[in-house]
Amino acid sequence: MIRWLRILILLVLAVVLLTVALANRDPVTVKLMPDNLAAFVATDWSAWSMELPLYAVIFGGIVAGLLIGFFWEWMREHKHRAEARRKTKEVKTLQREVSTLKSKVDAANANAPKNDVLTALTKSA
Repeated sequence: MIRWLRILILLVLAVVLLTVALANRDPVTVKLMPDNLAAFVATDWSAWSMELPLYAVIFGGIVAGLLIGFFWEWMREHKHRAEARRKTKEVKTLQREVSTLKSKVDAANANAPKNDVLTALTKSA
């Protein structure tokens, strides 16, 4: 059920994106800087411009926004990942300590009498 719902949502998204692309096919000029600022800076790269279809600019903006958002969130969650890493290391250390203590207890119990009667007699003596 969930798989079909996911396919349906992706299909609707594809139709919407295709419709936006077909409606915005006209070329637009994308410039690195406005003309006044480019004249003030006066370098070769400041006058850079390119003709692209409007849908490419729209989709490029969406992709750039998603990438910036993912990176921002990844940086924001750094402290949580560091804390999880620290806790994982602490858990492994404690597990090693518990296993060491269990082996010591097992070694101590190996020397103890196995019979309940003998145990009771050694405790009373």
